[in-house]
Amino acid sequence: MPGPAAVCQRRTECLILKAAPHIRSPAVPDVSEPADRQEEEIVGKAYDARLMSRTLRYLRPYHLRVVLAVLSLLAIAALELVGPLLTKIVLDRAIPERDMGLLTVLVGAYAGALVLSFFLQYAQILLTTWIGQRVMYDLRVELFAHLQRLSLRFFDRNPVGRLMTRVTNDVEVLNELFSTGVVTVFGDIFTLLFIMGALLLLDVRLALVTFAVLPLVMVAAFVFRGLIRRAYREIRVRLARINAFLQERIVGVTVVQLFGQEEETARRFDRINRDHLDSHLRSITYYAMFFPVIEVLTATALALILWYGGGEVVRDTMTIGTIAAFLQLARRFFRPIQDLSEKYNVLQGAMAASERIFGLLDTEPEIRDPAQPLSLPVPGRGDIEFRDVWFRYGEDGDWVLRGVSFRARTGERVAIVGATGAGKSTIINLLMRFYEPERGEILFDGVPIQQVPIADLRERIGLVLQDVFLFSADVRYNIRLGRKEIGEERVREAVARVGADALVDRLPAGYDQPLGERGVSLSVGERQLISFARALAFDPQVLVLDEATSSVDAELEAQIETALGELMQGRTSLVIAHRLSTIRSANRILVLHHGEIRESGTHAELLRKGGLYTRLHELQFVSTGNEPAETERRARPARAS
Repeated sequence: MPGPAAVCQRRTECLILKAAPHIRSPAVPDVSEPADRQEEEIVGKAYDARLMSRTLRYLRPYHLRVVLAVLSLLAIAALELVGPLLTKIVLDRAIPERDMGLLTVLVGAYAGALVLSFFLQYAQILLTTWIGQRVMYDLRVELFAHLQRLSLRFFDRNPVGRLMTRVTNDVEVLNELFSTGVVTVFGDIFTLLFIMGALLLLDVRLALVTFAVLPLVMVAAFVFRGLIRRAYREIRVRLARINAFLQERIVGVTVVQLFGQEEETARRFDRINRDHLDSHLRSITYYAMFFPVIEVLTATALALILWYGGGEVVRDTMTIGTIAAFLQLARRFFRPIQDLSEKYNVLQGAMAASERIFGLLDTEPEIRDPAQPLSLPVPGRGDIEFRDVWFRYGEDGDWVLRGVSFRARTGERVAIVGATGAGKSTIINLLMRFYEPERGEILFDGVPIQQVPIADLRERIGLVLQDVFLFSADVRYNIRLGRKEIGEERVREAVARVGADALVDRLPAGYDQPLGERGVSLSVGERQLISFARALAFDPQVLVLDEATSSVDAELEAQIETALGELMQGRTSLVIAHRLSTIRSANRILVLHHGEIRESGTHAELLRKGGLYTRLHELQFVSTGNEPAETERRARPARAS
């Protein structure tokens, strides 16, 4: 069974504020696995009405601003017609008639339209960008809150890099949809409709000539959309792979450096990063082909206007002003078509991102509060009982616990020992309701914990691990974790009672001293003392210690043992330990072997039995000569008998 540090490095351990659980993780996906398996990229529809409808719901709180943005786009589209139409009047009337007054009015109207268009575009950009940022903020808050509610089995199956991609990159894609796509597409549509109407009103024949290149434009756009869609999906897959690889290698940088794997890791990252680069270069190539094609087709349309319109002018059936207006309108006509092709890619990306985001939001927690919860007794006793509990981490996996039954009565200290993989930490996972047993039940003060609200249960249990997770905040925050009801006096009292006050006094800023990421500025033992102060400040009824003293040196062990004595005083305690010297004073010791409780009793009783506990004891003490002679003598007659 992996240690808690190794597990926490692959988990969003920040999601559990009280303590990072010691988790068994049998099947964590490898970040180097094929992208089609790891990133779950699903080739779906380019447009999904159901997903779009659900995505647009995030605009509801900002509907007034959306309406204003659409109205501003409508006005901007209308103003696109002003310049060409005024040009026609200037060329057909003001100049031929040498009417300076009319010319001045028309030029002034054109200038006014440009100024008004400037302010409308400024307002529209502000509105759509603001909407996109607000939606992105709302989505990230919702996603993070949802992640905190998900069961730990979900994190067993999903690497942190993948989840980071959902919360960051995928949400950013939806921001692009709202800020430059879903609202501004109305501007392109309005512009197209207005220009088409103006062209038809000016001259139907010349309008049809202008529209002659539209089929070619549509073919080019269709081909471009297909190519860029595949390139976009490749980019997303490779970006998620980069995120997952970086997250794991940065967290595990100590192992990389310890075993001299810097060059191998750099080579693997180079391959992943090069795949990402190649995908981007392919998309750039497609854009580099598409835009010149559209420009050529636009130039073709302009040439057709000049050819056909010029002939009509020669035959005196059309005016110069009409041709000039057509030339301006035609150039503006193809621009929104080009923009819509780009927005299609935004839409495609948004569909893929929304599918992944909503897939995450639709993932229900496996561990939920009961529909009709029961209340724990107040103030409560802290009595814990396991009744015939069976558990395995996968439907086809081996049983980790097999019919485990025991009781830790109020105020008792019950220790659990056994070889690695015996199921010790699984007992903690089930007690904290990180997982649910497949058979049997667990009771807290006589109430089945499956029928108790999760928050109420965990409020009464304090968990202290061998590898403590500390946040990159100050000492005060790491003790009270933002709980306002834990005041300054309570924090200082907890620190003093576990003997950590000398440690805090040595820090340059005292309680305001930032501890760095994962508490890197403190030693293992010092982090352990802070975790004891944290547990004491929360004042739980039940204290669970998982290998809490196995990584400290002998000099600090005595101080920690004193702190533990203060911490366990008056509380029901479950202690998991490899070092048997730390559990001699336990009221009862349970010996776990292959998921079953094989022996139970006090330290002395178990030594007299000469069973599994005695063999564990010999492995640690007798063979090295570290155990007192009297204890060794007590154990030998028991084995002889």
